[in-house]
Amino acid sequence: MNTVPNTPADLLNSLRSNHATSPRLSWYGPDSERVEFSGRVLDNWVAKTANYLVDELDAAPGTVVAVDLPLHWRSLVWLLATWAVGGTAVTADLPDGADIVATAHPADAQERLAGVAPVPLLVAVALPALQMRWLGELPPRTLDYSGDVRAHADVFFADDAPAPGDVAWLHDSVTTSYAALLAQGEVMIDGVAQPLPAEPQRVLLQVRDGWDAVVPAALKIWAAGGSVVLLDDGVAASDHLRSTENITLG
Repeated sequence: MNTVPNTPADLLNSLRSNHATSPRLSWYGPDSERVEFSGRVLDNWVAKTANYLVDELDAAPGTVVAVDLPLHWRSLVWLLATWAVGGTAVTADLPDGADIVATAHPADAQERLAGVAPVPLLVAVALPALQMRWLGELPPRTLDYSGDVRAHADVFFADDAPAPGDVAWLHDSVTTSYAALLAQGEVMIDGVAQPLPAEPQRVLLQVRDGWDAVVPAALKIWAAGGSVVLLDDGVAASDHLRSTENITLG
């Protein structure tokens, strides 16, 4: 019997070792974009991003990473990578004191950060799955995540682990500790709080429900061995989509 993961490291190990070739995340985005990740591939993306954070940006336990991205498969990867490193992920307005800012709008972020000291490292994140680098001009001293991340290793093992009481996630002034991040319990699915069944599920989640519903639900679904289908705003949760994706919940 598999033990339910209760730390980010355990969760990533589960993704790469427990039915690793099965779908774990499917994304429906703008312009009919659909991307699907097996557990192993999702873990690879997280590992590459965590190695990028450590090797390129000197991230470590306690590093504050502002995820200035829309709710998206890439933002979920950035959250998981930040937690793999042991940092604090922030998904609200750009905070004072952020060490790293990952953004889909680097020029706007640089303007918003004018006068902030010390100046955080600014990382441009291209959202389309097939965009291999940032297209267009980047502001000075801005790094290109999409162009650089693929060069990093497919596996990540942290040198140090965060303490259970350390802040893993800050969203809208609500903090979640590492101990609480993967705590079992009800999840919000389509605006309704409900327990996850014991058997792994293929669960439909929608961006419209917001970070504070989608992120905890996705973590608990993955920890329970399930799979997430995440729909961007504007993508209809049609009966055809539910049938095609074998949705069992949501």
